[in-house]
Amino acid sequence: MNFKRRATAATAVLAVAAAGVVTVQATAQATQPARPEAAHCPDLTVSKGWYGENKARIQKMIDTYGKCGERHRRGGAKPVATFDWDNTVIKNDVGDATMFWLLRNSKIRTPENADWHTTSRYLTDPAAKALTKACPATGTTLPTGRDTDCADEIASVYAEGTTKSGEAAFDGFDHRRMEPQYAWLAQLTQGWSTRQVKGFAAAARKENLAAPMGTEQTVGTGKFTGWARYYDQQRDLIRTLKKAGFDVYVVSASPEPVAEVWARSVGVDARHTIGIRNVTAHGTLTQHLKGCGTVEDGDDSMITYIDGKRCWINQEIYGVRGAAAEKVQPAQKRQVFAAGDSDTDISFLRDATALRLVLNRNKNELMCRAYDNGDGRWLVNPMFIEPKGRLAEPYPCASTGYTERDGAEGPVRRTDGSVIPDQQDTVHGT
Repeated sequence: MNFKRRATAATAVLAVAAAGVVTVQATAQATQPARPEAAHCPDLTVSKGWYGENKARIQKMIDTYGKCGERHRRGGAKPVATFDWDNTVIKNDVGDATMFWLLRNSKIRTPENADWHTTSRYLTDPAAKALTKACPATGTTLPTGRDTDCADEIASVYAEGTTKSGEAAFDGFDHRRMEPQYAWLAQLTQGWSTRQVKGFAAAARKENLAAPMGTEQTVGTGKFTGWARYYDQQRDLIRTLKKAGFDVYVVSASPEPVAEVWARSVGVDARHTIGIRNVTAHGTLTQHLKGCGTVEDGDDSMITYIDGKRCWINQEIYGVRGAAAEKVQPAQKRQVFAAGDSDTDISFLRDATALRLVLNRNKNELMCRAYDNGDGRWLVNPMFIEPKGRLAEPYPCASTGYTERDGAEGPVRRTDGSVIPDQQDTVHGT
């Protein structure tokens, strides 16, 4: 969820929406072996939008690891499948949808002691000053529905990571386990109950699903994406995985109550939804966040982001605690299948033992690793709605494709330390 991934304009949207998918590899289906108990084996039913052999390979994986496979008949734990949410299961971003709804409906509470530094340990002094100036503390909640200056400043800090004047809004965080812009949405729900936040998310969901594709909404004086759609292909995949006996989880960098509201419609319940979790007090959410691994609750330094997603999967799905949760686990304690669309999903995708589905949104590190495909388990697919066209230049894998913990850029390396060479973009829309 890097806001650079969030489309805020609708001009190019409709043109790309009509585009088809370019097939640049051979698409001949490999002959599949006879399936045991074929009449009872769940099948993927949606074919449109799948690239090349991707659907056939996923079906084979389901047959192998699901209830029709030899592994299932040998017993043991259920196979696990993990999905990112935004732009992986749906088109567009549910965190954005919720934040913009909060701003339009004046549902952000005044910070504790009117001090914006209390909303994020990583908020810079210039950002805190800009927010204080734009959003004077006049009551329990901020009047962002009518106060465009306040709405614009909050939207800029959240969406761009800068103040309206262009100064950095966040600093000093680990870029492999924290994205403070994403965390800030969860932190700005402080003072509300989980039930209330779910109500806000449900209202935003209703609006965004009802809006025509390409709709923009006005927040303050700015224009932002105002629509969302579930991917039929991913609904079908999740349904088929569950029928085959997989435990299916959503692991999102949006606030967990928000992700839960959206995930219900694809059959993923709250117990199987993992997102940013707030510390609660007296029945309401606080501005502090739950920790994972070696990060204590309230330290606010790790969320479900890159290495943080690995930690939360290890902790919440496999019961691994402490420092071990931050490390790659043995194969029997890792997901069989994973799906994602962004660099935020890198670590949990790499951990998947059978297949890794990547929706191509031109994200450098992710596409470097997916196209390098050293073990043959990466599947690249264009986005199911509005697929991006071919990236003209190769992905800069050998130079700047990797983001270090301090935010510096460097080469993308394989597990053995070798550098991945630059990769051409070959699976894309027209």
